[in-house]
Amino acid sequence: MTTGTSRSVVGGVVIIGVIALGFLYYSKRSNDYSAVTNFSECKQAGYPIMESYPEKCQTPDGRQFTNEVATTTPSTSTTTLPITGKENLIRVTSVSSNQIVASPLTIEGMARGYWYFEASFPVELRDGNGKVLASGPATARTDWMTEEFVPFSITLTFARPVTATGTLILHKDNPSGLPENDNELRIPVRFSTTERSVSLYYYDSRLDKDSSGNILCSAKGLVSVTRTIPVTQTPLQDALRLMLTGNLTAAEKSAGVTTEFPLSGVSLISATLPANGALTISLADPLNKTSGGACRAQVLRAQVEATAKQFSQVKSVTFSPATVFQP
Repeated sequence: MTTGTSRSVVGGVVIIGVIALGFLYYSKRSNDYSAVTNFSECKQAGYPIMESYPEKCQTPDGRQFTNEVATTTPSTSTTTLPITGKENLIRVTSVSSNQIVASPLTIEGMARGYWYFEASFPVELRDGNGKVLASGPATARTDWMTEEFVPFSITLTFARPVTATGTLILHKDNPSGLPENDNELRIPVRFSTTERSVSLYYYDSRLDKDSSGNILCSAKGLVSVTRTIPVTQTPLQDALRLMLTGNLTAAEKSAGVTTEFPLSGVSLISATLPANGALTISLADPLNKTSGGACRAQVLRAQVEATAKQFSQVKSVTFSPATVFQP
């Protein structure tokens, strides 16, 4: 074998080796998120930071890690544990310890199937004096007859509290009535004492026609209405949740403003806004209510996008899963 041929062979082997190592490195990097175990590691890896208090970071496989902050638990019970104390039983994704909350308050998360009974479990919101502000059953979104985690949701509506702090209590349903079967998750919360105005975008088909009178199904037909909401750390999520309720006044309806919201089963799961302004809105739509024709889906999507883009930090909007607002 000539010297030139030997060098070519060696060079080829080196190139193949470099490619193989690069592939192994890329493969490892693409799955690095599986090794993330806390907020610091998640943030350092460059994964999105969600709009919440305390901050939350989400990995590509959907796991969320909260930036731990110093909290205190209510002194009314010696058995009260912080949120992290019962993560193997129940996890709340929409409310964090000491977060400022307002009405309507949507609570979402997941709990083991045995936390439920007949697909639900009790939830209470109490003020700082222990007075019940609102209560109701959190309902399972999927089959609860399992020991695995089952997603749940509930929306509580309440009057403005007289105290600055309160407690959200998620009770394990206990049909036996036996004290040894009781369990609960307590989350300390704060109540907003100030308000701000936001715009919610709805639709008027009369504004959305071409020269021949055909409806365009475009953002040209969007109409903004003004609402006042309590000041919290999550104004974008608060505005989106309020828009999804579709509460139009009689005067707005008389003026031709319309909306198909609320849609059965459709709710906001999260709104992830990284530093580059590329907002990802995750919606639950178990009944496929956001579909049903290109025109309809396009108008519904435009309403959500416009409501989100009123916030200057939002530069673009994408939806998860990709099936929402599809014909």
